[in-house]
Amino acid sequence: MTDQTFDDEPKRSTYDQTHDEAPARFRANHPEDQFIGASGVLFEQAMAQTRMAISLCDPHTEDMPIVFANRAFRELTGFPEDEILGRNCRFLQGPGTDKAAVQRIRDALANEDVIVVELKNYRHDGTPFWNALHIGPIYNTEGELIYFFGSQWDVTEVHTARAEEHHTRMLNRQLSHRMKNMFAVISSIVNMVGRAHGESETARAINERIIALGRTYETTLDAPDADSIALESTIVAVVDVHDDGQGRIVKEGPAIEVPFSLVSVIGLVLHELAANASKFGALSNDGGKVHIGWKMINGDRPRALQLRWEESDGPAVSQNADPGGGSLIVDRMMAQLGGNFEREWRENGLVATLTVPV
Repeated sequence: MTDQTFDDEPKRSTYDQTHDEAPARFRANHPEDQFIGASGVLFEQAMAQTRMAISLCDPHTEDMPIVFANRAFRELTGFPEDEILGRNCRFLQGPGTDKAAVQRIRDALANEDVIVVELKNYRHDGTPFWNALHIGPIYNTEGELIYFFGSQWDVTEVHTARAEEHHTRMLNRQLSHRMKNMFAVISSIVNMVGRAHGESETARAINERIIALGRTYETTLDAPDADSIALESTIVAVVDVHDDGQGRIVKEGPAIEVPFSLVSVIGLVLHELAANASKFGALSNDGGKVHIGWKMINGDRPRALQLRWEESDGPAVSQNADPGGGSLIVDRMMAQLGGNFEREWRENGLVATLTVPV
């Protein structure tokens, strides 16, 4: 076993303080504040090593300036030491800083209370960040207030995650409401079509309408938290699958937002019209055309959406050319909404007008 030699004097710490001289400088400039001896050494090393941004403010000087800020504070804020010391910490505030949170801080300082608050601050380059700020009083052995201690922690990612979580909850509620609405419509369709057909036709008729509803609802997913949707996007989603690319379906009308509650109705009406036109009407031959126009109208009734479907150059369509029961479905939905669906079977093609209050 080798001999070991022990020195009588304790070895000096090998801790290198050169990376942050602010704690030692502050301690040297404030010898009266009990930062002496072992406690002073601990203060220097703790302030230099911690990754927590820490500052001290002087409550006895006008405007309560910062008198100490460690390296972590300077790195967090991007401000050099000569732009920090001697200034009130409000230089971190900006246009997005909540005034109510600032008032809470002022009240805590006035009452020498401890406070923890989250507020938006701004770095030297103007970049915003969410600051979890802890402020508390520091007293000497005589119980006299000598500083206010502040610690800052960047919680931007946490705050963003909270906001995203809140948005997701709202989104899920909106989507849940819309899905319930859609399945209620599907249930109604199943009941009505099931009574009108034998089993062999029921599955096909239901499937066609569900697909049409699916296309209609897809247009709502781009703005799941909105209360309305662009009418034209709904029209395009439903009828363009029946267009052969030859410009036979013309869509014309102003930019109109319609309540979400009307999306399923409009989608089903257009599906029934397009499906019948493809089988029996203007889209069943090579030369037929369809013009879809819409507008808002004001009359004796409340403000309403009027959508007009006009076929031309197609075969004459009889009133009985609807073996799928679509007219029955549309009529009942119109009755529920207080709307009206008129059809005129002309020799040149069907003209249908949907009027529904919005």
